[in-house]
Amino acid sequence: MLDGTDRWAPGRRWAAGCGAALLLLAGCTSSPEERAEEAGPAADCATAERAAPDPDRPRVVLDFRLEDDLRTVTGTETLAFTPDRQVGELWFRLIPNAPQSAGHELRVDAVRGDLVAGGRHVDAEAASGTPGGLYRVGLREPVQAGETVSVELDFTLRLTTGGTPAGFDRLGVAEGVTWWAGGFPLLTWEPGHGWARDPFSDISGETTAATVADTTIRVSAPGDLTVLMTGAQEEARAEAGGRRLWESHEPVARDVNVAVGEFETAQVQAGDTAVTAGVLPGADTSAEELAEDTAAAIALLEARFGPFPYPTLTVPLVADDGGGEEYPSSILLGNEDFGLVVHEVAHMWFYGMVGNSQFRDPWLDEAFATYAESIAADEDRGHDDDLDRGGPVAGTMAEFTDQDDYEWRAYSKGAAALHAARDAAGPEAFDEAIRCYVETQAWTIARPEDLARALAGLQPALDVLVGAGALDRSHVEAAGE
Repeated sequence: MLDGTDRWAPGRRWAAGCGAALLLLAGCTSSPEERAEEAGPAADCATAERAAPDPDRPRVVLDFRLEDDLRTVTGTETLAFTPDRQVGELWFRLIPNAPQSAGHELRVDAVRGDLVAGGRHVDAEAASGTPGGLYRVGLREPVQAGETVSVELDFTLRLTTGGTPAGFDRLGVAEGVTWWAGGFPLLTWEPGHGWARDPFSDISGETTAATVADTTIRVSAPGDLTVLMTGAQEEARAEAGGRRLWESHEPVARDVNVAVGEFETAQVQAGDTAVTAGVLPGADTSAEELAEDTAAAIALLEARFGPFPYPTLTVPLVADDGGGEEYPSSILLGNEDFGLVVHEVAHMWFYGMVGNSQFRDPWLDEAFATYAESIAADEDRGHDDDLDRGGPVAGTMAEFTDQDDYEWRAYSKGAAALHAARDAAGPEAFDEAIRCYVETQAWTIARPEDLARALAGLQPALDVLVGAGALDRSHVEAAGE
């Protein structure tokens, strides 16, 4: 994310040669399922296999209806969840109720299921006036590891106009457009560890930890509007009352973005990835230009990080004075700046594919996305100066003193530490290790020790990251166990 104020099943190998030049490379991207058929030798890295998504990941169906007022969304979430440890309850995060959201509200209206014993909202330091930041579903009996529990939740999302104190928001309403990202009860399960019930933060930033889910999205909207969203979209179908129904499917979605508006759209191919960009009437750029810029960003980053994670990418430009928000196979933009586009495209690798707890380890995605900006700029951003700033790169969202502290440490100093680590280890060796990290941690929620493990043979890089407070010695020791 940039808000505008600062500027484990084995089996997938990325094919040798993918991303070797800054071109739109046909054949170097594919869906997670297809890539299993394309295994090839890794570049001098025996462990560089792209992990397949867990076959027992959650299955989610989201039915949204945008009402004619363009400010109210009603919906039903249908979830089938197979935990990897015993659970006696289910927890969901209500992202629109975060303190920095400008008066948006998400409320669960009802919950159903054979094992459901009721539900309740839980505060979790949500914004005043909202029902709470978490929703707990009680179960009549425990669900064992490997068993599946199914629930349905009805919800209402109410959107307001205006920005947030920190700038661009992941939800909003403006002339000719409505958008919501994370606008549904989001399951907060971290495989191998359990429920993530972290509080919200007053700082503008994400605080979620969400596993990937096989997700189907259906959006009913007024018929004169176009929908751009997470997943591979089908052609809209006519509904009664002059409305249209839009549907998409994303087999590895941690979260969902939906934008509905008077979009002019254009599509280009970036390798095997279909990029669809949308702009509103009067925008400072065309849909064609935005789509081409996005494709160029994909090509640049594939050369460094390996094949793009998704077969589709939608890019709705919903404002002209904001930042950006990353969601799996969809980017929400508040302006068309190319550096911003690169940052958000980089999040498709770091957050979309290689997940992290955005409350516990925010630097793991934001530092890498900021580091990626300099790949497009072909410069190192003067990282020595940023490394001299006080405070460690790592920290939970509760440990940053304010917005500037968060952005300097997690974004700028984190990116500087990665640049310095690359210099210390040597670019070729460092890039190879990061590719190994990306491929082996695909579709998981990574932790700092996973990065340390990928860098285990590059002690100079580890020394830099420890010195910057991105990693600590416990991460390095855990990586060696």
